[in-house]
Amino acid sequence: MKLLSAALIPLLLAAPAVAQKPVTPTGLWQSPGGNTRIRISKCGQNICGKVAWASDKAKADAARGGHPDLIGMNLFEDFTRTGPSEFQGRVFVPDINRRFNGTLAVQNPKTIEVRGCLVRNTGCRRETWTRVGN
Repeated sequence: MKLLSAALIPLLLAAPAVAQKPVTPTGLWQSPGGNTRIRISKCGQNICGKVAWASDKAKADAARGGHPDLIGMNLFEDFTRTGPSEFQGRVFVPDINRRFNGTLAVQNPKTIEVRGCLVRNTGCRRETWTRVGN
């Protein structure tokens, strides 16, 4: 038994690590406050997220920022894969008419974490969005 164990240890240590399967967050996602739903889908080689539904409050906030047509707007722009479940791109905030560097990380099949920062990881905001439907 000791010989068998001693022989298997080097084989196990030499075995390549099992690679994590890449995850794509395509589907319909709801913001933490429930005011916005975004459909994430492929946009060429990248992914993007367009507003599929918005509450009256979210529409009014966007209109005050100069964007009266919130439905259909691309809020997650040109997100490229940076890891098996991580993406990096630009986040558009229509309320203040600004774009920020952002990241998106799939936490599990039902949640993603979206993070946007003003400049060089300062003034950051993090939100957990939930999948709507399957």
